[in-house]
Amino acid sequence: MNRDTPRASDPFGSRAGEDGDRFPRPLVGVVADDITGAGDIGVMFAKHGYAVRIFGAETDLDALPGRLVGRRTDVIIIDTDSRMDQPSVAYEKVRRATAALIRAGCGLFWKKTCSVFRGNVGPEFDALFDELNHRFALAVAAFPKNGRITRGGVHYVHGRLLAESEFARDPVHPRTESNLVVDLQRQTSRKVGLIALDVIRRGPQAIRSAVAGAQVAGVAYALCDAETQEDLAQIARAAAGERVLLGSSALAEELPAVWEPVAPYQPLAGLRLDDANGVLAIAGSVMPQTRAQVEAAAAAGARVFTLASEDALRDPTGAAERLARAAADGLRGGANVVVRSENRPDAVDAARALGASLGMDGVAVSKRISTVLARVARLALDATGARRLITLGGDTSAAVCRELGIDETVVLAEIAPGLPSSLAPGERPLLLVLKSGSFGGPEFVNDAIAHLSALGR
Repeated sequence: MNRDTPRASDPFGSRAGEDGDRFPRPLVGVVADDITGAGDIGVMFAKHGYAVRIFGAETDLDALPGRLVGRRTDVIIIDTDSRMDQPSVAYEKVRRATAALIRAGCGLFWKKTCSVFRGNVGPEFDALFDELNHRFALAVAAFPKNGRITRGGVHYVHGRLLAESEFARDPVHPRTESNLVVDLQRQTSRKVGLIALDVIRRGPQAIRSAVAGAQVAGVAYALCDAETQEDLAQIARAAAGERVLLGSSALAEELPAVWEPVAPYQPLAGLRLDDANGVLAIAGSVMPQTRAQVEAAAAAGARVFTLASEDALRDPTGAAERLARAAADGLRGGANVVVRSENRPDAVDAARALGASLGMDGVAVSKRISTVLARVARLALDATGARRLITLGGDTSAAVCRELGIDETVVLAEIAPGLPSSLAPGERPLLLVLKSGSFGGPEFVNDAIAHLSALGR
């Protein structure tokens, strides 16, 4: 099925067909709580040939259906940028986004979450259910290719309990409870249950039987254990005809195998993006993976400039202008440039302490630093006309998109698991990599620079 315009589709809750049959492919509608998570799930579909469009938090949702007319769209993703919001604000954003996806004719609704359940997970699940008048859905947090697995409802990150991982120190959403069933139940009045690993590994019929039992027991959100990609494939076979899915992006990689195939979409066909500038990377994540990636980029010859937290908090305008001038000089000379925040744990603690002395809480400090980095990106790109940009960290990526006025991107290709390139269309198209801070190996920034440098030539 090759859809050139969105179609109204039947919200299909039936599970017609035997295992191995192809299910009708719905128009997929996803609500993500941050821009990197939107890309994370988008690329799972795009690498199977789907036309995936991501719309930012500033999008006029009433105008969304009209923007899709005449443009092939297989997956619509709306970023609510709600991970750091108060729960009530996040709830309302997700309800509005879900209503927009209903108007667009979606047949599958997916509430995308972080793969370690950071953010307003319970309230956002509730908002989706309330808008759809829905009662039950499977939830999957696991992302085995990125080291996230769930066993007995307990979540692990690269073999460590979630509460003992780097996410326990997250400055905004510290993850101090490893049992995701317990964690989610604290956030919702709906009942949370578990479909255990032994059930998953008995296959789709066993999963469906467990689903039926969970529904009888009044469960609304059934968290699925998963340790391997094959576990996800079994869940996908069982859930191929569901109307609602919840959780991380990893399950989305397996669903195209059980849906009707698509003709490959080629969003860069005929587009040339030649320029002599280097690639600009903006790194605002505090995760250790980001530190390693910036160090590897520096070792490969990238010019690295650091935003001092004190400068960002006391003189944000001056700090942005000084760093932008330095970055622009490097880009014009053809160098790849990284502008980063201070992200060592002691520097992060010092920034929060300084912010507190200035009357700012941890969220305000994080947003201030992201905002300054975003201004650096805009000023440097305006000064040079550079067309290739990498951002590291969800908050930073969102801030950069706001600063640049980007409210739509088209997902291009997967560079590493869950990490895509994308195109910001418009009068001045821009090639982007918007990366979650905790994803990717040490060489990811170097790989992303090479990938972007080869696109549009």
